[in-house]
Amino acid sequence: MSIFDRFRLDGRRLFITGGSRGLGRAMALAIADAGADVALVGRDSQSLAATAEEIRHLGRQAFTLEGDMSQPETCERVCRDALEKHGPFDILINNVGGRRVDVPTEEMPLETWRSILDLNLTSTFLCTKIIGGAMVRRGQGGRVINIASISGLVANRDIGGRSYETSKAAVIQFTRAVASDWAKHGVTVNAICPGGFMTEPNRRWLDVNPQAIETFRKQIPMGELGDPDDLGPLAVYLAGDAARYMTGAALVIDGGYTVW
Repeated sequence: MSIFDRFRLDGRRLFITGGSRGLGRAMALAIADAGADVALVGRDSQSLAATAEEIRHLGRQAFTLEGDMSQPETCERVCRDALEKHGPFDILINNVGGRRVDVPTEEMPLETWRSILDLNLTSTFLCTKIIGGAMVRRGQGGRVINIASISGLVANRDIGGRSYETSKAAVIQFTRAVASDWAKHGVTVNAICPGGFMTEPNRRWLDVNPQAIETFRKQIPMGELGDPDDLGPLAVYLAGDAARYMTGAALVIDGGYTVW
């Protein structure tokens, strides 16, 4: 067997939230290119359709599910519908998330705090419970990949919205805890902690708070923000047999930001 065979994902199926744009799109396309079929979840029907078509051009099946995963009831419904119509799934990527607000802690409404935790943390819990739980019950192993952030390890400068740092830190610990529970079932649970990538949300922050983005960029030893395509190979690694013995890890990909 070639070493490259351990990175192939033929015959497997991915469920990914926030999969139609940015980091999610890059990971979905990379995993499809490695051989897996993909169920994409997102809020925008046009971007879902466009990414699904790109996946089909790679020779893989693509399914789209529209819904706002920051709403717990919607999240549960989408997961259960996906299992019924497109399951079983071998790979889960909990990618949906974001900061969305630049509000100091002393001014943040409780409702805003809760909404960001639901977006970043509750959605990860529910998808892991439902999609990952089905892997456990199926008894054939599986891969859960949670997209956390280096903001779960450090605090970003020149920006508010500390619900983001808090929720991403919780995602990292949730990853470790569930990994310890599910290791005996052959279901690995790992986290990716991206640094600054030039995605659509960060382009918006560049418009509304350019200082935050510029401050961030200056702290990166490699001198630039990442490209979403940089994340694809790491996701393929964690999704396949090459990462058989890795679980409970939080892998940083940030151009060196957290080494200073």
